Amino acid sequence: MMHNTPKSYRGMVTSPHHLASQTGRDVLRDGGNAVEAAVAVAACLAVVYPHMTGMGGDGFWLIAEPCGTAHSIHGCGGAAARADLSLYAGYDAIPTRGPLAANTVAGTISGWAAALETGDGRLPLARLLRDAIHHAEEGVAVTAGGAAIAAAKGPELRSQPGSYATIFEPDGRPLVEGQRLRQPALAKTLRMLSENGLADFYTGALGRMIADDLAALGSPVSREDLAAHVASRPEPLRARISGIELFNSAPPTQGFASLMILALFDRLHAEDVDGFDHIHGLVEATKQAFLLRDTHVGDPAYHDFDWQGLLNDGAALDALAAGIDAARASAWPRSSAQGDTCWFAAADSDGRVVSAIQSTYFEFGSGIVLPQSGITWQNRGSSFTIATDGWNALAPGRKPFHTLNPALARFEDGRIMAYGTMGGEGQPQTQAALFTRYARFGVGLQKAVSAPRWLLGRTWGMQSTTLKLEDGFDPGLYDRLASAGHDVERVGPLTAMMGHAGAIVRHPDGLLEGATDPRSDGQVAAW
Repeated sequence: MMHNTPKSYRGMVTSPHHLASQTGRDVLRDGGNAVEAAVAVAACLAVVYPHMTGMGGDGFWLIAEPCGTAHSIHGCGGAAARADLSLYAGYDAIPTRGPLAANTVAGTISGWAAALETGDGRLPLARLLRDAIHHAEEGVAVTAGGAAIAAAKGPELRSQPGSYATIFEPDGRPLVEGQRLRQPALAKTLRMLSENGLADFYTGALGRMIADDLAALGSPVSREDLAAHVASRPEPLRARISGIELFNSAPPTQGFASLMILALFDRLHAEDVDGFDHIHGLVEATKQAFLLRDTHVGDPAYHDFDWQGLLNDGAALDALAAGIDAARASAWPRSSAQGDTCWFAAADSDGRVVSAIQSTYFEFGSGIVLPQSGITWQNRGSSFTIATDGWNALAPGRKPFHTLNPALARFEDGRIMAYGTMGGEGQPQTQAALFTRYARFGVGLQKAVSAPRWLLGRTWGMQSTTLKLEDGFDPGLYDRLASAGHDVERVGPLTAMMGHAGAIVRHPDGLLEGATDPRSDGQVAAW
């Protein structure tokens, strides 16, 4: 298990795939800043990790600037104008695969464009997309995790209209580990973006090509929907805990829940890292945060809840924390969210730190792969409920609830930390695990990521709502948690079920520390 934390001074990137990390580092070497490196990483991940992310999904960014400010970008698309209740007449729920699941605009590329408008970028877009184009044209070796997902999901994906089987099952079967995956149509798309600019995805020749394919395959997303889309720049949510200011993404993401967990745990007693008080306290704080999230978090246009106000209200947080029993588990379960994503981060020598995440929701999104562009379209809109009103109810233009939430922290001693993970329902929990290990208990950054983790609820399509724990904790912990009323399920050694986490910390003297997850195919690439 990896425990040593890589260090450098000139620049650093971490991501769940080594080729993407190396791409970002090389952009830093060529004079790019952290934002440019992160865009290059994002493009590369869209090629080398297609089961997890892609240009047909959504993305969220938090950027800490050298001047001390922090800002966010939401590359998040809303439901198509035609995606109304009449489109789903006769359905009890929106399908999770197929054309009717591909019912929201993809916002990822708008997020890249908005990010590149910030800072003092020096490199042309063609340089940022260079490696992604190469990997799409020449091919990359399929990872073990990618091969396993392709084999498991093949039956429900190959039957979808579009080019899924042509690209991902060229020999009539799922690609296996080590086999070369080529994506020539995606390479062409990336070349068009590098030559015409990122706006081409929404309003140019590429946008017309995308819209034509979506229409031919039966998706309600139209050319007009694409042209109307823009990324937004909401203020990030903030929470103050002992000696640290935390930042996370605002709704429609679950960033509020991630901050609530840490704000509540900051008020609880816990002496030993990964001891009963630590894990029980975080699990119980998670329950409180998720109950609030599932009542009040969604598209801000449909909610009037003051999320930041609650995070600022010390008395209200004290009361919520006081309601947590230090010895007994509260009643559970509840329904859960899932989703596959890619979190990544970059830091440069100027002091800029980026925390970003992008996703197509389920593995390979809707399963709709556009023949002309090679883009896999997300199914984020399948999370909408078919209802006239209420939480996350379907409506044209409405943005769906997002599990995606990148995180940042500023320490009073001058450190800046970017951290995050994939894993749907597990994202706030894994964030809390690695952050508290590092920030509260002083565990080394890489060890904080590598150490065993837990998950309340489900992720990666799991249906059970147990408290799942990996092997490696103190042997007595499992029994003690069970005796306290937790529905404990042991899931064996380190598993991707617990997400693909990572972190970068920038110290006041410019020292950079990075961590990647041994559960992924990732790497810290430092310069």
